[in-house]
Amino acid sequence: MEALLRWAAELGVSDSPPPPFHSSASAAASSSSPSSCIGRSLVVADFPDAGGRGLAAARDLRRGELVLRVPRAALFTSDRVMADDPRVAACVSAHRHHLSSVHILIVCLLAEVGKGRNSVWHTYLSQLPSYYTILSTFNDFEIEALQVDDAIWVAQKAISAIKSDWEDATPLMKELDFKPKLLMFKSWIWAFATVSSRTLHIAWDEAGCLCPVGDLFNYAAPDDTSFEEDDIAGAERLTDGGYEDSNAYCLYARKNYKKGEQALLGYGTYTNLELLEYYGFLLSENPNEKTFIQLDVDICSIGTWPKDSLYIHPNGQPSFALLCALRLWATPANRRKAVSHQIYSGSMLSTENEMEIMKWLISKCEETLQQLPTTVEFDESLLVFLHKIQNSTNCRTDLKQSGFEQEFAVFLRFHRLDLDCSDNSQLPIQILRSLERWELAVQWRCKYKKTLRKCISNCESLVHELSLQLNKQ
Repeated sequence: MEALLRWAAELGVSDSPPPPFHSSASAAASSSSPSSCIGRSLVVADFPDAGGRGLAAARDLRRGELVLRVPRAALFTSDRVMADDPRVAACVSAHRHHLSSVHILIVCLLAEVGKGRNSVWHTYLSQLPSYYTILSTFNDFEIEALQVDDAIWVAQKAISAIKSDWEDATPLMKELDFKPKLLMFKSWIWAFATVSSRTLHIAWDEAGCLCPVGDLFNYAAPDDTSFEEDDIAGAERLTDGGYEDSNAYCLYARKNYKKGEQALLGYGTYTNLELLEYYGFLLSENPNEKTFIQLDVDICSIGTWPKDSLYIHPNGQPSFALLCALRLWATPANRRKAVSHQIYSGSMLSTENEMEIMKWLISKCEETLQQLPTTVEFDESLLVFLHKIQNSTNCRTDLKQSGFEQEFAVFLRFHRLDLDCSDNSQLPIQILRSLERWELAVQWRCKYKKTLRKCISNCESLVHELSLQLNKQ
């Protein structure tokens, strides 16, 4: 990390506030070779319960304040790689007609990795993660652990698409004389995951750019409280950063931070499944989470609402569109046109109509939960076990005490391992990584089930209230 921060400083990366004026003294200071590109506004810190390694405020920071500036020369882009390597540029040009910008950036990344210490990017590349936990890295066992059909389909589709991309790009990589290891699908997935989880937007390349030091920021979900009313200048900036006219990627504090607090970066609005698909993690509290249940075709097509707007919020409340669609669906066909304006305004049609759709939601959520192979309680106990076994010093004892010997045996059979837990040796690294992905799958499905439970509870409360109103009438 120290080597990376020195290397970045030499390229002009800095977290220093811009000087109020340019003088010979400030020019001389900027021409020196600092030992680190950060330390004035940000410091590298570890946050075990909130994303792992990240950036903390080195001092109190104001919302909207510039906290990191990364010049274009320090950004890893496909055009930069091709400008430095005419052979890569020539080969890419010959294949460009059937490769996307993302494919090209992945090939450029692998080309630089293949150069080893001869790459000008070696210091940066050597500190990138050696593995990722995005959905496309999940094996069949881990995908099945998601349990929900829609989530399983998303994971399978992601892997299928990446495999097709790898096959399309392989002729180009062979033409560039990539080492056999870099031609493997495993290497392509690693490079894809790097690009998927770490790139930032730039206007001149749809694939984006890798931003050294800037990619140390952990994620913060955007919500309505991101902007402070008394900070007009900050509120006018709609993102946490971007490539600006100063020929640098500039990143800003998204809120006021106290010294030592983790400084976060908002990548965009994502559900937990999308975060898992693109970034390899999920949030315990995600204000942008959407829980979908299987809906009949006539419900999905009854109005003008997009299908992805028909969901349940994290608090168990149906979305506005889902509520409207159900109200319209529960109305006799010959009356729908007459009451559509009332429904589109979000108004309840009648006590009877509202009770009918609440009872339908209760039944649908209960049916969905019953079809899933495990309960919330089982999943929560399994999560405790999976977390414990990853840090186990006595595998056999922890396994016997957990009550999950059967599940762990299935897991080991999938990996074709007959693990001897009689000693205190650590689990093999490939098993630990698979356990991490298994844990993520269980976390996702557990949150899914909890949301359905909340929906059932909310609907039951409303049905009770409406029943009392009817009895009074």
